[in-house]
Amino acid sequence: VLTRRIIPCLDVDGGRVVKGTSFVNLRDAGDPAELAAQYDREGGDELVFLDITASSDSRDTMVGVVQRVSEQVFIPLTVGGGIRSIEDVRRMLNAGADKVSINTAAINTPDLITDGANQFGSQCIVVAIDARRVVEGEEYPAWQVFTHGGRNPTGLDAVKWAQRAVGLGSGEILLTSMDEDGQLNGYDLELTRAISRAVPVPVIASGGAGNLEHLYDAFTGGEADAVLAASIFHFGTYSIAEAKNYLASRDIPMRV
Repeated sequence: VLTRRIIPCLDVDGGRVVKGTSFVNLRDAGDPAELAAQYDREGGDELVFLDITASSDSRDTMVGVVQRVSEQVFIPLTVGGGIRSIEDVRRMLNAGADKVSINTAAINTPDLITDGANQFGSQCIVVAIDARRVVEGEEYPAWQVFTHGGRNPTGLDAVKWAQRAVGLGSGEILLTSMDEDGQLNGYDLELTRAISRAVPVPVIASGGAGNLEHLYDAFTGGEADAVLAASIFHFGTYSIAEAKNYLASRDIPMRV
């Protein structure tokens, strides 16, 4: 049985970890390398690092931060934010990342997914999808994909885009519900389940974890392969060990 993964997420802005609500109202959560080392010790299965402002001035910061973090951790590290070219992918992998997450660039230049998968392997290429519910349909709820940190609507249907991204070579989907992000009310299970069922690669649920039951729901109701969480770990509500013990006690296969 494949073990399910718990992945703490570090949203980095100007070299500091921040956390917001539905992509706004950011507050400081600490130093990335220190938090990364803590999550590595606590038993996080992987780490995700997102440079959420990803403006040109923070690109060098990001490489430095990735190097500092990769020296602290022995678990797989995924890095995203502002990766627009094969050179950017290579730079992040050379700095110590194991995978890169692409979002806006994947939509603008879908060839980047294929080129990245061909050069570095599908397992290195994670396509991140930020989706917001648009139609409250009876039968078919629809979610639209947004880019640029949730600012720009694309008109793309999230489920279809996930399928296309995997067809192009993405080895994993990092799925964030913008409606639920930072709200602590639980993941968007309908969205997570729709995409998990639509693609043959692992889906990481992101956006909305407020308690341990929400993690359980993402694995069961959402059919996710991994859960991403930030607020509940950064501010000490739960430790990763508590989360894993809780999930294992409810028969979710965990690496404890």
